[in-house]
Amino acid sequence: MVDPVAPARLQIDLAALVKNWKALNALSGCAGAAVKANAYGLGAEEVSKALYEAGCRNFFVANWNEAHQLRDIIAQNMISVLNGIDDDNIEFARAHRFKPVLNTPKQIGLWRDNDGGLCDVMLDSGINRLGISEDQLDDTLFRGLDIDIAMSHLACADEDRYYNDAQRKSYDKMRAIVKSKRSSLANSAGIMLGPDYHYDLSRPGLALYGGIARDELRPYIKPVISIKCRILQTRMMRKGQGIGYNSTYICPKDMVVATASLGYADGYLRNFSSAGLLSKGFARFETLKLPIIGRISMDLITIDTRESEDISEGDWIEIAYNLQKSSSATGLSQYELLTNLGDRFQRNYR
Repeated sequence: MVDPVAPARLQIDLAALVKNWKALNALSGCAGAAVKANAYGLGAEEVSKALYEAGCRNFFVANWNEAHQLRDIIAQNMISVLNGIDDDNIEFARAHRFKPVLNTPKQIGLWRDNDGGLCDVMLDSGINRLGISEDQLDDTLFRGLDIDIAMSHLACADEDRYYNDAQRKSYDKMRAIVKSKRSSLANSAGIMLGPDYHYDLSRPGLALYGGIARDELRPYIKPVISIKCRILQTRMMRKGQGIGYNSTYICPKDMVVATASLGYADGYLRNFSSAGLLSKGFARFETLKLPIIGRISMDLITIDTRESEDISEGDWIEIAYNLQKSSSATGLSQYELLTNLGDRFQRNYR
């Protein structure tokens, strides 16, 4: 039986991904990889395998289901589970030798009381999210634990703010109390704050996948993804006719409009809808740049094809999806632009 051909494709350049990791590894001295959220939407199994083969030996996921997905690809003591441990998963964690990142005194007690083995610890240096805070620290809290990484997370690394230095100093104060094998603070943006933030291991995420967390990263980071979709129909529109839901785009002249197989159900969100005659999203056909017009639908987009007389039903177009530029145009973060990419894409790895 012949499988159906998906009308939208997500092209994932694993060679560019590996180059990005190698650049971040060289910049920081030693880089792991955040592969949580299905490797930011690109496919955790394929991404993790490529990075492991390139030399990466530290992988970070959010929860135990994500860890389980990688159990046959990555040595399990190389996988850290950021959201910590609970009663429901303690047996599973011990059986598979994944490392929980312990975030609370309760989690520490649970792991110790169950002879859990190797673990990581999150120290809250000021993001006020997950982690042990300064006022919870004492000499007995971590007694009996085999701690691999004592880590923390920067709140404002993408900006030049005094808070970065304040967090680093807080982290240094706390990690002096924790007897760990390694220390880790920097994410993608934090790597570019300089050697004082690198410690033994950095934990990049966004930059691996082509995102620019700080402008200084631009020379080092290659695009990893591209989107293609198929033209389903073209039609001649008359001046004054409206396009799509609520007719938010009114044709300024007679023009040919194409409808293509992409929409917010695929993660191409309504933020890309045009504002009147002003387009936020664009398609490329051959060498031409074509504005996306009207409101983004669940499964469809509409495209102004006045610059191309050759485009027709069945043609494939590429969707402009530069993460930094798309973020500026839509107000979506680069993280959202990646992790919202849906399951309907045919994911092609090269």
